[in-house]
Amino acid sequence: MRTFIKKHIQGKKVLIIFLITNIVYLFMLLVTIPLVMTYSNGMDLFDMMPAGYSEEYAQTLLSTLGTEGRNSYLYTQLPVDMIYPFLFALTYSLLLAYFLGKLKWIEKPVFYSTLLPIAAGMFDYLENAGIVIMLNQYPDINSIAARFANACTIIKSALSTISFTLLLILLLIFLIQKIKSRKPEMGI
Repeated sequence: MRTFIKKHIQGKKVLIIFLITNIVYLFMLLVTIPLVMTYSNGMDLFDMMPAGYSEEYAQTLLSTLGTEGRNSYLYTQLPVDMIYPFLFALTYSLLLAYFLGKLKWIEKPVFYSTLLPIAAGMFDYLENAGIVIMLNQYPDINSIAARFANACTIIKSALSTISFTLLLILLLIFLIQKIKSRKPEMGI
């Protein structure tokens, strides 16, 4: 794993993957999610609820979406959201590794933090599987599927938040080191 990541942390490659990932994310935010939300009567979609939701909320949302909204969720939003977790995992794992490399920390135990975005991506896939099950079983929503999807949403959100926070901390440390290395030393 470390060898794979170290092999792919060149700046241009990481930047290109970052741009592709964020184009897909923007497509979801600006196109597919708003399309599904036109049927939701203002209710947030499962993917957009980092603190989770109840089984009752799941039932109400799926009812409110109606047949067209559920189909839009299943056949428009979720197919794009089956691409995004992979891109997120790859991009943010490589970004963390990139800054760890710049800080000369790639061989330290903190390297394992690059697994956080990968775990977040895996829980995003599990969340999507739970949502697909609920959409396909409606109106007979399985409470286990609802609780499973909810738990995956919360874990995905927590891991994503930790990943972003760590990335910002590494970026800040990197910038501080850059600024310090450029200051001329004051001599007597």
